[in-house]
Amino acid sequence: MTQPSRDPAAASGGTVDPADVATAERLLAEGRLTVEGRLVQASNATLYCTVEHDGLRAACVYKPVAGERPLWDFPDGTLAGREVASYLVSEAMGWHIVPPTVHRDGPYGPGMVQLWIESDPDVDVVALSRSQDPAIRRVAVFDAVINNADRKIGHLLPPGDARPGHVYGCDHGVTFSVDYKLRTVLWQWRGEPLPEEALEALRRLDGRLRSGPLRRRLGELLTAEEIDATVHRVELMLKHRIHPYPPEDWPAVPWPPY
Repeated sequence: MTQPSRDPAAASGGTVDPADVATAERLLAEGRLTVEGRLVQASNATLYCTVEHDGLRAACVYKPVAGERPLWDFPDGTLAGREVASYLVSEAMGWHIVPPTVHRDGPYGPGMVQLWIESDPDVDVVALSRSQDPAIRRVAVFDAVINNADRKIGHLLPPGDARPGHVYGCDHGVTFSVDYKLRTVLWQWRGEPLPEEALEALRRLDGRLRSGPLRRRLGELLTAEEIDATVHRVELMLKHRIHPYPPEDWPAVPWPPY
C-alpha cells in the first residue's frame, strides 16, 4: 500500500470533534475499520483507515502489534500499549495532547487505533518547535513525564482553526522506559522553572498514578516498574520545579529531527 490522500473531508467527513473524547473513543473502539493505505514514512506498520459506527465516520491511524519492528531497548509487542498509556496520561494531566486513542482488535490483529488529526499546512512546524509557544511547552513537559525517546518536529500537529492555540502530538510508542531516555527537539526550556500550569497538571497526575482507575489501566499496558518510574519522574519535577536537562549518556535529539 502507498501513502493515502490526507483530505479529511474525503476520509472522515469531519464528523468527529477530537475534543469530544467520549464520542471519539467509542467510535474508535466499536467502529468498523477499513484500511485505506499505509503511511510509508513510518518505521513500523502504520495504516491509514476509516472507522464507522452508528452513522459516525472518521479517519484514524491503526498500528497493529504484528507490524511492530523489534527494538533492542523496548520489549517486543509493547509499542501499541505505550501509545495508549501516553494518551491516558495526557488526559489525566488535562492537556489532551494525544488524540483519542484505544487498544483494540483490527484487520491485522490487536493494535493501537488513534483519531487522525489534520495538521494545519499553513503553520511552520519547524518554527513552532523552536518557539516559546505555551502549547509547545506543554508538550515538552508531557514528554518529560512519559520519558519520550522520539519527539520529532513532524510529530507536532497544530490543528489550526479546528482548535486554535492547541498542539497535538503523535507517535508515542517509545515511551515509559525505566531508564532516562528523553530525546526531543524541544530543549529550549531546559533548566528553566516550570510554569504554574505545569505544576498544577503534575499535581493532578501524581495522585492518579499512585492508585485508582488510571493506575489500574496503566497496569494493563505497562509494567509496575515502568509506572513507578513515571511516578518518580513526576516527583522529581515537582520537587525541583524545573524542566529537565538532556541526558548525558543518551542522544538528546532524535535523528533525523523531522
